[in-house]
Amino acid sequence: MKQSRFTILKNEPLTSTVYRMVLEGDTSAITKTGQFLNIKIDGLFLRRPISVCDYDDKTVTILYKVVGAGTEAMKLMAPPSQLDILTGLGNGYDTTKSGSCPLLIGGGVGVPPMYRLAKNLLAEGKTPIVILGFNTKDEAFYIEEFEHLGAKVLVATSDGSLGTKGFVTDIVSNLSDYTYFYACGPEPMLKALSDCTKTSGQLSFEERMGCGFGACMGCSCETKYGSKRICKDGPVLEKEEIIW
Repeated sequence: MKQSRFTILKNEPLTSTVYRMVLEGDTSAITKTGQFLNIKIDGLFLRRPISVCDYDDKTVTILYKVVGAGTEAMKLMAPPSQLDILTGLGNGYDTTKSGSCPLLIGGGVGVPPMYRLAKNLLAEGKTPIVILGFNTKDEAFYIEEFEHLGAKVLVATSDGSLGTKGFVTDIVSNLSDYTYFYACGPEPMLKALSDCTKTSGQLSFEERMGCGFGACMGCSCETKYGSKRICKDGPVLEKEEIIW
């Protein structure tokens, strides 16, 4: 973990509620896809945990949905404002278990970490299939960005306005030739995927946090191997260890 100040380079809307922010600063503590940032917002006591979408040696990109006071404040921030950020938090995904054709499944604001994961897997010579789930076409984002990487992209929307009508599980249930899966999204989606997938996999959990680095025990959950902290032992857990 590292505490640093980052400068906002871009803060732009992707949909009516989802924004992309590009930050410049010390990214050396970000070592694995699936890790997250914890951002200090002036006037608010708790930092806001936001997953990493992409990063390089100078910048980090996050996608966030405006859902409360913290993200509402972030929406109004403009370059070159600065933010106090904790980086390198969480365990991230393990790509060594992926096999040759893994599924990458993102639901809503669970989509962002799938982007860097797809980039990494493609660089390793894998052939990932990306499955993205949204409520409506108007809420969809980052489909073209995944396609530009060279990944096969399948989309599900609850109302059928784009792609398959239904949920990501409706797409997964009709696939058979995949070797592993990675997922991030709301807990009901993760549970449904755990039930319908034919292979092992890794699931990233979205959880309200206190400290964000394992000290307060505020985001603990029970697993088959005892209590684990989502912020430090997670947010990525393996399918077989989760107690639903």
